[in-house]
Amino acid sequence: MAIQILGIIPARYASTRFPGKPLAEIAGKSLIERVYSQARKAQKLHKLIVATDDTRILAHVQAFGGQAVMTSLTHPSGTDRCAEVAEMFPEFEVCLNIQGDEPFINPTQIDLLASLFEKPDTQIATLIMPITKAEDIFSEKEIKVVFNSRMQTLYMSRSPIPFLRDVPPEQWIHTHTFYKHIGLYGYRREILLQIAQLPPNELERCENLEQLRWLAHFPIQLAISHEETLSIDTPQDLEKATEFLANKPS
Repeated sequence: MAIQILGIIPARYASTRFPGKPLAEIAGKSLIERVYSQARKAQKLHKLIVATDDTRILAHVQAFGGQAVMTSLTHPSGTDRCAEVAEMFPEFEVCLNIQGDEPFINPTQIDLLASLFEKPDTQIATLIMPITKAEDIFSEKEIKVVFNSRMQTLYMSRSPIPFLRDVPPEQWIHTHTFYKHIGLYGYRREILLQIAQLPPNELERCENLEQLRWLAHFPIQLAISHEETLSIDTPQDLEKATEFLANKPS
């Protein structure tokens, strides 16, 4: 019997940098509708839910034919919001956290992530991609990842990892393949419920990366994607998204 997989799109209204972001329009469609429409194209999802804390988002999703549920206003992260939804749907063995700020997410990336759970020992999984721009190696916004021979995460950092000793920084992009994290996560349901109860650890506080809390307790399985993503973090990013859509092959 196929593993039952639940896709969850956390959608919070009160973003500090961009309040009401899920309802922002890109060429006539809201951000959350574009994410939902792309995620629905994935072959391996058995159900797709928007998890929100605002009735305006709930009503909007239902109006375009999507499924949504209300969750607590007090969740500190999208992971905690996903855990609440996982409690509502115990019939699903695996939950995928699909970022609500990536309107052009490729459905094949969702299927790639889901496929990692065909291995029974996969507990948490995520995607990475090779870094192709030198500035991304040194940007704290890009989360760098190193892994072992089994494609399991060794560490994640805002700093460049690994450090290339005796190599000038301007040559790093030509000397070693660095990898950055793509913001998709998958969890066995019971693991998601466990990590939502874990307190932050020192490494998480240092880097402001909740994945380091998980990594202290569970292996994180990886797969490599070569699909670039576009996140909407600020109102200015809407212009980039509109331009991307205009240049996208039909």
